[in-house]
Amino acid sequence: MPFLLLSGLALVFVIWLLARPWLVEKHRARLRRQPFPAEWRRILQYRVPYVAGLPADLQLQLKQHIQVFLAEKPFLACGGLVLTQEMRVVIAAQACLLILNRPPTYFPKLRQILVYPGPFVVNRVRADGTGILQDLRQVLAGESWSQGQVILSWEDVLDGAADPADGRNVVVHEFAHQLDQETGHANGAPQLGSRAARSRWLKIFSEEFARLQQRAEAEQTGEAVEAGQGFLLSNYGATSPAEFFAVASEVFFELPQRMAQEHAALYQELRRFYCVDPLTW
Repeated sequence: MPFLLLSGLALVFVIWLLARPWLVEKHRARLRRQPFPAEWRRILQYRVPYVAGLPADLQLQLKQHIQVFLAEKPFLACGGLVLTQEMRVVIAAQACLLILNRPPTYFPKLRQILVYPGPFVVNRVRADGTGILQDLRQVLAGESWSQGQVILSWEDVLDGAADPADGRNVVVHEFAHQLDQETGHANGAPQLGSRAARSRWLKIFSEEFARLQQRAEAEQTGEAVEAGQGFLLSNYGATSPAEFFAVASEVFFELPQRMAQEHAALYQELRRFYCVDPLTW
């Protein structure tokens, strides 16, 4: 009898595992069909002007994604912050830009979003060039962990949303890391599908990353840098391939005209990956 009971429970568990993706998508489809709350619409108009520039079909898709995102992702207030619905909607709207026209998996590894009132301090131990460990204190606007957390400064979230054309957006930056981390630790090479796509991506990104590193090193040593070459991308992107991808993603969404002109191959790679073309908005 115990064997039959265990076998039955195992069968039920297997059936649940097989049915779970279907049940999840059915629930998400129901959420997407719900009317978008009028208060959320007012929040987008006031706090996230970028949304108004999207084509009508993408605006609708974005709102549907926001509804699913907010139903599934827990937010935690930190540092004395009082979390509001406005904060949740503003963050969700910017995060969901990254999944427009893509398979709506809604950042499957993301378990929670932590929000601080302003920049927060983290303590780290790092080795210097001689191998000696050093304690470092860093003040950050955002961070993404492969364990499934995104940490954000609300002050910087608001700043990033307020100016949709300054090339800086902490939410886009950290959620680009989340896409990158779907394959493990962030390395600047998110899930790309085919081997050919990955090979093309690595070639173009490696070349662009190397150019940015050269410029950053030249500026540090006081060498002259040719005017107008590469200044679109922040030097922070030169710190690692993962940061380069995140910085490039910010610029792709906020300054597409300049990126298409100054970094045409990079722009095309990001257009293929994100399945949208901000140049047409």
